[in-house]
Amino acid sequence: MSTFSGLNAATTALWANRRGLDVTGQNIANVNTDGYSRQRVDFNAIGGSAVPAFFSTSSGIGQGVNADDVMRIRDAFLEGRGHTEHANHTRLVAETDSYELIEQAFREPGTTGIQKMLSEVWSGWQDVANNPADTAARGQVLKRLETLAGGLHFSQEQLGGQWTQTRDNLSVLVDDVNAAANTIASLNVAIQRATQSNLPANDLADQRDVLVMKLADQMGATVRHGKDGLLDVVVGGMTLVSGGSATKFELKGSIDPDTTGTDPLRITTSVGDFSVRVGGTAGGQLNALNTIIPGYRGQLDSLAAGLATAMNTAHSEGYDLTGTAGGPVFGTADGSPITAANITVMITSGDRIAASGVPGGPNLDRKNADKLAQLATTAGVDAGYRKMIVELGVQSAVSQRNLDIQGSITTTVDAARESVAGVNLDEELTNMLSYQQAYAAAGRMITALDEALDVLINRTGLVGR
Repeated sequence: MSTFSGLNAATTALWANRRGLDVTGQNIANVNTDGYSRQRVDFNAIGGSAVPAFFSTSSGIGQGVNADDVMRIRDAFLEGRGHTEHANHTRLVAETDSYELIEQAFREPGTTGIQKMLSEVWSGWQDVANNPADTAARGQVLKRLETLAGGLHFSQEQLGGQWTQTRDNLSVLVDDVNAAANTIASLNVAIQRATQSNLPANDLADQRDVLVMKLADQMGATVRHGKDGLLDVVVGGMTLVSGGSATKFELKGSIDPDTTGTDPLRITTSVGDFSVRVGGTAGGQLNALNTIIPGYRGQLDSLAAGLATAMNTAHSEGYDLTGTAGGPVFGTADGSPITAANITVMITSGDRIAASGVPGGPNLDRKNADKLAQLATTAGVDAGYRKMIVELGVQSAVSQRNLDIQGSITTTVDAARESVAGVNLDEELTNMLSYQQAYAAAGRMITALDEALDVLINRTGLVGR
């Protein structure tokens, strides 16, 4: 073994511990960097030569230390769990937000909700029954009917606006997903080239992992790890990113909330038009677009149609001030089927209110007006509406409770991920002191070897002269 081999071993120790200090400094500098994974120097002993050669032997001590590899500290299992839990959380956020907006559209309980408007209509009919000759009471019930129709219009428009906005948001999200997928594909290529060339790619991998988590939030993406640092991104069993290539997704389906039953919203691949089962925010928004919002729009339409049928039937059985049989109270301007969006009050004058139950005029009988007032308990409109609002409240509460539970689970998983990949300043301080002491010891070793070699070279043989 060469006398100078000790210097080489000490030199590798200096270099390795300096590299350790550099990595520790990098970790400390990025303690608050989003998506940064702490790094660690991988120390490997350099052994002596195991291949015999002429005039060459090894002492078995070794040639120092190698610190070429800098590892990212990541737990693949926890990362996969994080993708799943984040997707579940964002899906529930989208659904809960949808329920909250629907509750705002109905404005219940409150003084501006449909329930209050219905109560005022029944009270108006009772006022007409109490005083059928009072033109003010007749005019009042007409205004209240118009207010009720306007309330139905407003709620339906709110639901329609929510549906349109959600669809627009989903369209933007799909475009964002396509852009992120292309970026991940480019990073895959860069990481593969760096890995094959033995160059560091930790920062590139961090950027890619941030984008993958974003896709998990948006569409419930999961990953498959390949060789040379490659990573495939999968959404609902469909490969979004494979190596250096990315698949493009598209949003297809109805642009009208009333036709989602025949042409539901869906996300498909641009090539092949294959439907994709998405999760995350996209999954929650699709559920809101295809099920939640259309469901309540349909119930509101049924409420308007049931209200019109009950009131028109009862009104047609009475007679107005001229003795003419009562016409329809509600209808549509074009004669189309009645919905919450087009329901219209057809009576234009208080004299045309069929309050009397006796034909012939002028007649101030109140029997039919009282019958119309009793629709509050006999027609089932109020009961049906209250049932719908109660179901909405229950579904919203369940969704909120599930979101709270999922939020707790996601926070726990994120904490576990952070405990592995996050930078701990106390741990980094300990590492820094350890590398510092090792660096100082290696320097002292070089000093000792230098003194020994000085004696060997400059003083050997002086005694003999």
